[in-house]
Amino acid sequence: MASPPVATPLKLMDCSPVSDGAAAVILSGEEIGKRGAVYFAGSGAATDTLTLSERSSFTSLYAAQKAAEIAYKEAGVTPKDIDLAEVHDCFTIAEILAMEDLGFCEKGKAFLALRKGETKVGSKLPINTSGGLKACGHPVGATGVKQVVEITLQLRGEAGQRQVKDAEVGLTHNVGGSGATCVVHVFRKGR
Repeated sequence: MASPPVATPLKLMDCSPVSDGAAAVILSGEEIGKRGAVYFAGSGAATDTLTLSERSSFTSLYAAQKAAEIAYKEAGVTPKDIDLAEVHDCFTIAEILAMEDLGFCEKGKAFLALRKGETKVGSKLPINTSGGLKACGHPVGATGVKQVVEITLQLRGEAGQRQVKDAEVGLTHNVGGSGATCVVHVFRKGR
């Protein structure tokens, strides 16, 4: 709270650092090794206007809502079926907005879930078990792949102290262009 203001109510420490980094995944049509496979169950991508003044809401991203709708439909799931999620939390407020846009919380209620601890490991819906962009940095271009890596580790049971117990379905949510683009993936643990 003592850090310098950026744009009210956000302070410097509410913002993820843009950083250097890299991440990689291997996509295959077959299960590889003993570790088991993680499957893409559904993917959705959507866009919106880049111009903020032309958007219908400043507290919601249409691209995120639409991408989630497409991904959920393709995967045959609803928000209630998701065991954990990695969301694009470039600013502290972005995690709250994502929780609402993805249907995890009613509009205006996500902050209550955070206050109650409902997004921590061992809770109702763990979000950003990796620590999110604030903890990992924001290497633009690699951020979404890093999210996929975290969900893969979780679904394989390889996430160590941050492991979500019995995780079967995970979600990634990655945003670009100040919310003008969004990609949502739903993953399932290998059978």
